[in-house]
Amino acid sequence: MRRISVLALAAAMFLGPAALTLAAPPQILAPHAFLIEAETGSILFEKQSDALVAPASLAKLMTVNVVFDQLQLGNISLDNEYVISVNAWRKGGAPSHGSTMYAALHSRVKVEDLLKGVMIQSANDGCIALAEGIAGNETEFVRMMNDRAREIGLVKSYFTNVDGLPDPKMRVTPRELAVMARYIVLNYPDYYKWFGEREFTWNKIRQQNRNPLIGAFDGADGMKTGFTNEAGYNLVGSAVQNGVRLIVVVTGLKNAKDRADDAKKLLDYGFKNFDARILFADGQNVAEAKVYGGARGRVAVSAKGTVKLMVPRGVSDKITAKLVYTGPVRAPVREGQAIGNLQVWRGDAKVLEVPVQASENVAAGSISQRAIDAASELVINLFRSAAKRI
Repeated sequence: MRRISVLALAAAMFLGPAALTLAAPPQILAPHAFLIEAETGSILFEKQSDALVAPASLAKLMTVNVVFDQLQLGNISLDNEYVISVNAWRKGGAPSHGSTMYAALHSRVKVEDLLKGVMIQSANDGCIALAEGIAGNETEFVRMMNDRAREIGLVKSYFTNVDGLPDPKMRVTPRELAVMARYIVLNYPDYYKWFGEREFTWNKIRQQNRNPLIGAFDGADGMKTGFTNEAGYNLVGSAVQNGVRLIVVVTGLKNAKDRADDAKKLLDYGFKNFDARILFADGQNVAEAKVYGGARGRVAVSAKGTVKLMVPRGVSDKITAKLVYTGPVRAPVREGQAIGNLQVWRGDAKVLEVPVQASENVAAGSISQRAIDAASELVINLFRSAAKRI
C-alpha cells in the first residue's frame, strides 16, 4: 500500500535577507520545455514536459548512452573498428542527404571516431555502424536502447531506430530527455566532453558542431540538436556557470533561431535566479517508515549523500518534503535496503525526487508482535475500503 509521510522543513533556511518575488519565467515559443540543475536534479522550469513527442536526432542520445555503457562494461573499446556497411552508407552516408560524417563505403572506423561523428556532426552513418558493430544489426541494438532506457529510469520513452528518423511509434518526453542527458553528464564525463568540440573532420570533410549554444552562450559545452518535419526543431543543451550545471530541453520549435533563443532564455533564467541549498546532510535521517512484523514499529531512512535543492534567490517559498513508499515495510529490514522516494515540493510544484534507503537494521519481531501488526493492518484496510464506498 502506498504511504505518504509529510515532513516538516525549516522554512528559515530558504530565506534571504528579505523576501523578494521570483523573477517571472521567460516567455518561450517552445510548446514543450524542461530545465533542471544537473547535480541535484532540481526542476527549475517545465512546460508540458510529460508530453510524448518525436525526438528526431535527440534519439541519438540513447544511441551513444548504450555505447558508453558498453565501453564502461569493457565489452568494447574506443579502438575497436567497425565497417561502414552498404546499409550504413546508403541510409546514413552521403547518398542519404541527411546528417552524416561521410564515412567511405566498406571503410573501417574506430569507435572513438564514430562517436565523435555522432556527437559533433549528428552522423546517421556513425549511428548505424555502431549499432551493427556492437549488436550485429540495428534491430537488436534498438532492443538494447529500450532496455537501457528502463535501466536509467525512463518509463515512457520508446525507441525504434538509432538515428531518430521519423517513425510514428518512436516517442520521448522532454522530462525523460533531461533525465537521459543528466545520466550521461554524471556517469560518462570522459565521453561527454566530446559534445562540446567545435568541429570534426572525417574523410577530409570538416563540419562544425550543430549545437547553436556552443560558443554563443557562456559555459555551454553540449549536447544535441534534432530536426524533422514531424518533430520540429529540438534541442537538449547544457552549460556550466560558477560550478553549477543546468540542462535544458526545448522541442517542437518552428525554426532554428527560435530553438536557440528559447534555450538561451531558459538557461539564463536558471543561472540568474536560483541557488543551491542543503536540505539534509550526508547520512542524516530524513524520515521514518512504518515496519510490519518487526522488532520495532518503524525504521529510519536516509538518502545517499547530501540532499540539495535549487531554490529561488532571496524568495520566501514554502518547502515541503514527503516520504513516499509502499508499506508498511515487511521485516526483517536491512540497512541500505531501498525504501521509497523523498519528494520535495516548492509550493504546488514537485521540484526534486531522491531515492531513500533504510539507515538501520530492523529484525523480525516475535510471533505475538507479528500477530498484532497483522490485526492492525486488517483494521486499517477495512476502514479504507469502507471510506472508498462512501
